Parts: sequence; structure tokens; C-alpha cells
Amino acid sequence: MPETVLVRYIVHDVDAAIEFYAGLLGFEVVMHPAETFAMLGRGALRLALSAPSGIGGGGQAMPDGRVPEPGGWNRISLQVDDIEAEVARLDEAGVPFRNTIVTGVGGKQVLVDDPSGNPVELFQFT
Repeated sequence: MPETVLVRYIVHDVDAAIEFYAGLLGFEVVMHPAETFAMLGRGALRLALSAPSGIGGGGQAMPDGRVPEPGGWNRISLQVDDIEAEVARLDEAGVPFRNTIVTGVGGKQVLVDDPSGNPVELFQFT
């Protein structure tokens, strides 16, 4: 089996996240064994989606009482071939953007939010 990288995102609604990632960003559902958990795949990336809950797993409260929540600035970065076309397609689908396309030393990037407010970077190499 090829080596994979696993990233966990905390989401409010696992089904809405599946619709976003599989429906708009090319992920496949690897497993969805419970209402509060799913694993998606895209190439070598496995994206574990966990909803906050009291039933254990990645969404359970910490010993100090803090509860995992979506958002922040850490993100996965997905390589795209034509960032302008992707932005137009996602904008038409009503996906919220955090910024407009910016150009850096390695390429162009833009940040979109998943349905729970987790950032996803789309990146096109120069």
C-alpha cells in the first residue's frame, strides 16, 4: 500500500464536509462509519473529519475541558493546474474565500473555507 499522510479536521457537520470535499475538491469517501466521523482520500492524503462529541475519538473534549473546534489558519494545500478556473468554479458554487489569488515566490494561492470554516489552500506552482 502506498504511504499516506493523515490530516484531521474538526468539522461541525461531517455530511456537509463530505459534500464539500468530495463534491467540489475531488476527494473520495474512504469510510463513513459514524455520524461524527469520516475519512476521505485524495492521492496520498487521507483527511479525517471529526465532529465534536462526547463519544470519544478526535472530537472529544480534552482533560482540561477544552473542546476541539473548526477554524484557525493551519491548512491543507491542494495543488491545482489552473487556479483562476478553480476560483471561478468554486465561486459559482458559492464557496466562501478568505482572500483573492495572491502570487508568491513559488506560485499562486488562494484560501477557501470548508462548511465549518476550516481553511483549504489551493496552490498553483509557477
